[in-house]
Amino acid sequence: MTAGQLTAVLPPADAGAPHDCLARNEWICGEYLSTRRQILWDAVVQHLQLTAVSVVIGLAVALPLAVAARRWRWAAGPVLGVTTVLYTIPSLAMFSLLLPVYGLSATLVVAGLVLYSLTLLVRNILAGLRAVPDETRQAARGMGYGPVRLLLAVELPLALPAAMAGLRIATVSAVSLVTVGAIVGYGGLGNLIYSGMNTYFKAQVLTASVLCVVIAIAADLVLLFAQRLLTPWTRAVRA
Repeated sequence: MTAGQLTAVLPPADAGAPHDCLARNEWICGEYLSTRRQILWDAVVQHLQLTAVSVVIGLAVALPLAVAARRWRWAAGPVLGVTTVLYTIPSLAMFSLLLPVYGLSATLVVAGLVLYSLTLLVRNILAGLRAVPDETRQAARGMGYGPVRLLLAVELPLALPAAMAGLRIATVSAVSLVTVGAIVGYGGLGNLIYSGMNTYFKAQVLTASVLCVVIAIAADLVLLFAQRLLTPWTRAVRA
């Protein structure tokens, strides 16, 4: 999907009657929703795809990094240091640095979002692993648990609440940062916001912005619900 497929321009002044909210260029316009439904849908789908792919890849990279930092103390400093530095790089600069490698593509946006998600995911997963009581580990070893079984059956489940908290923050952050991808033509709803600001198309800017907020809130609620399902013991402790 190209940027052109997600871009709508402000209609000429004579495109509608005076009573037409598009012709009056109003912020809230039902006519915009009805006439640009497919454009909005394509933008939302692209936004969700970029967010989901980047968060999944970020989680796949962050998990082994956090495990390595927990197992070998000397690795914690470099891992946390590098991921923190990556997070401090401005988004425009990050995309510019990645441009020679990935070109003007959706992969460029995904790569940038993955790098930004690492510090949030690694820190929270590592914090969860470090919070596992030593006596719990010792008890599992006494029952014959090897390193891999200990990690999968004991440490990761107990670290899940902290990891899910990091995943929620990383996901909401990715929803926001996807919009910056509009500078390379792959920004989902950011494409509509960017083109709407260039043409001062009020309804387009407001609608796309509101949809970004809705996606972020919905994603956070879905992950919160998943966290409650995966960690029933935390509800019992609070009760």
